[in-house]
Amino acid sequence: MELQAPPRWQCVDFISDLHLHRSDLLTFKAWEHYLRHTSAEAVFILGDLFDVWVGDDAMQDPLGFEHHCVQVLRSCSNRLNLYLMQGNRDFFMGQKLMQAVHGHLLDDPSVLVFGDTHWLLTHGDALCLGDTDYMAFRATVRSTAWQEEFLAKPLAQRQHIARTLRAQSELHKQSQTGYADVDAAAAIALLQQHQATCMVHGHTHRPGNIPLTNGCERVVLSDWDLTAQPPRSEVLRLQLKNHSGTVNVTRLSPLNAGPKPVD
Repeated sequence: MELQAPPRWQCVDFISDLHLHRSDLLTFKAWEHYLRHTSAEAVFILGDLFDVWVGDDAMQDPLGFEHHCVQVLRSCSNRLNLYLMQGNRDFFMGQKLMQAVHGHLLDDPSVLVFGDTHWLLTHGDALCLGDTDYMAFRATVRSTAWQEEFLAKPLAQRQHIARTLRAQSELHKQSQTGYADVDAAAAIALLQQHQATCMVHGHTHRPGNIPLTNGCERVVLSDWDLTAQPPRSEVLRLQLKNHSGTVNVTRLSPLNAGPKPVD
């Protein structure tokens, strides 16, 4: 998918890995405040907005946490363009959710043409080739047969399965001495395939700018966790400079007044 930014877009925001869940209201409130006050014309959420999303029917309970999140997203989409990408925790986000929030579901990967740059957007998990256990798990749960069987189960059963899988994942993380990062060769190949020079992604929770060959680079988004010390809630902002093709790139936080430039 290639998306050409319309001329009225002067400011675009990217966030990812918020892992929203009912037991972390601090992060939810920070996210809600950000969406209600951002000056961007478009917001791109590049995966793992939710800690888990077991199907679009999860939003049907009017008293449920998921329904509340949908209300926030819909309110936001009334004044800006909203794009969501599936992550490794919420890959069951579908068109019913997009219709409810008046948003657009992005393919992974997608290319955004903004300013004079082609920005390759991806969640990033498919490029972490060194984590062979996860790659095998990913292949299983992304298969059509597994997904059809899972979605056929009652909502309560799907939620129980999701909690079990998340607990197993946390135990696996604790047993590891390090986490696989994005494979550099795979990232370069993907950029070349889509004729892009800059990749924007999340998943790894390692925010920063990583130079690649041939003048390309990866710009890695931060996760959000308002319970951490220090709290994390970073936004990556692209802003056109003087209505030209030049784009200023900054990282800012709803918790802080001033952005910091990205070198």
